[in-house]
Amino acid sequence: MSEKSNLPAISKQVTELVLAGSLSHAEEAFTQAAEEHGDYAVAEVLSSIPPQVTALHLAGFDGGKTSLATLLVPPKAWAESLAFIAATWPDDLIEDDPERIAESLFAHVHGVVYATDDEERRRELLAEASATDYGATIFAILFSMAPREILEVAAEVIQKGPYITGQTSSDNDVVPLAIDLVKASEDGWDRALFELFPDFRHSADLADAEFSDDPDEEPKFLQRSTKELLYRLRKQVPSTRATPKRGSRRSLGTDIFS
Repeated sequence: MSEKSNLPAISKQVTELVLAGSLSHAEEAFTQAAEEHGDYAVAEVLSSIPPQVTALHLAGFDGGKTSLATLLVPPKAWAESLAFIAATWPDDLIEDDPERIAESLFAHVHGVVYATDDEERRRELLAEASATDYGATIFAILFSMAPREILEVAAEVIQKGPYITGQTSSDNDVVPLAIDLVKASEDGWDRALFELFPDFRHSADLADAEFSDDPDEEPKFLQRSTKELLYRLRKQVPSTRATPKRGSRRSLGTDIFS
């Protein structure tokens, strides 16, 4: 059989393994496909399996864990999988420990974006991911962990556009991601910024806003909290009967396996 004729069988095998919770065996299937047919075959499989399956698989390889899927997932396939990532979060965890989810989400995004040193791939991943409504919400969730630093980046973007250095008052790990997003897609950056700060209007006055060190103090201007953004993303999880769309803002349900 030709390489192409093998791909549907590999896709079916990987899908069944992931849905059964056998991520290690799914990864073995990817490794075998790469050995027999090359990295192209893995990328093709990741493009053909349902995005909710890709989301489940990649979620098991966050942070320092190594995965062929993390290294080879096509930017568009990864962007579509992000629409489903919130479906696996327990409601009580969103309510009681939203920061923990945000940190896990950061590990996922950071792990995929910086899996290789390929800057062109990095730009493509960020541009595709930030081009959707749910993608903008995901970046807003990450940015909500460091709102002061994100506004400092915003002030520099106002002054320098994409030629920014990213110097802020802290060395928060979210800042380099924000800088790379600006360079990959100014539109994607704007979408994420408006998700976090609905009142943001490229105003230097707003960019210079001060944040209190008291976490219980209400912000002096409208800013969506991490918890609010997590629930917002949950509402954006598509039904498997619908194809994720760009720029829709339409909630289609949360049952990704219906």
